Amino acid sequence: MSCSLEQRRKWISPEHPRLSIRRQCELLGLASASYYYQAEPESPENLHYMHLLDQEYTHHPFYGVRKMTVCLQNEGHPVGPKRVRRLLRAMGLMAVYPKPRLSLNPSAHQRFPYLLKGVSIVRPNQVWSTDITYIRLRGGFVFLAAILDWYSRYVLAWELSISLEADFCVAILERALADQRPEIFNTDQGVQFTSAQYQAPLLAAQVRLSMDGRGRAFDNIFVERLWRSVKYEEVYLKDYRTVSEAREGLQEYFPFYNRQRVHQALDYRTPHSVHFAPPSTRKSNEPLTARGRELGLKARPLAHLTG
Repeated sequence: MSCSLEQRRKWISPEHPRLSIRRQCELLGLASASYYYQAEPESPENLHYMHLLDQEYTHHPFYGVRKMTVCLQNEGHPVGPKRVRRLLRAMGLMAVYPKPRLSLNPSAHQRFPYLLKGVSIVRPNQVWSTDITYIRLRGGFVFLAAILDWYSRYVLAWELSISLEADFCVAILERALADQRPEIFNTDQGVQFTSAQYQAPLLAAQVRLSMDGRGRAFDNIFVERLWRSVKYEEVYLKDYRTVSEAREGLQEYFPFYNRQRVHQALDYRTPHSVHFAPPSTRKSNEPLTARGRELGLKARPLAHLTG
């Protein structure tokens, strides 16, 4: 379904004479827990800390709990590592560095090796990637997921969700696969992407699955670069009040990103013009690789953009 998860939840009728809520959730592609669960809102103080952590993570994704804690403490905030660790987990953020003993994974979810080391990216739909990021609101937060084509930087689909459940990730995957399909699909090892629910449509389409090493955002660098652009060019400037405002803002931003925003890495062309260019008219640029100019993760301070 192309509609949002929030819209599908509104279609559920608790008083339906024939269908239980569980059955309605199954028909709409929703987890029944997502209908019943009411998240406990964070305090205004914790939301403020989460927004600061999000900004610091966007600037320095390699900072772990200790450095994040010191950053907040240096700004005069009385926080300890226990609170910072909990808030980062709630935000779905993990520091970028290799973790030990990666081959020992107790989860039953299926993992796949990373297939893109040293691979030249030379055409659209050769490699797609996806990821989830934290989007701040004035009185809360939501999560944003998107699917990106590596060669063209074209955003194929995106969605907002109030939780980190797999449903909204599956929804955008189905939307992206409706018209096109990649040769390789790369994700991190988050539970949303290692679930059978998520992997089934890719495997059915004979797409090769690739997964980052845990904590290695450099393996998915193009999506990380997209999040920086989204936040510094849209989210931080607009300061959304509600989920509706966030959705409206992003509905304007992503068409701009795809069709109007030129990219230096694309020889100052737009993602749309590169992604849908006929093969005979594509410029013979140097092939992209997983490691290139995109590894320059240091973003400008927010003050430089808003001052």
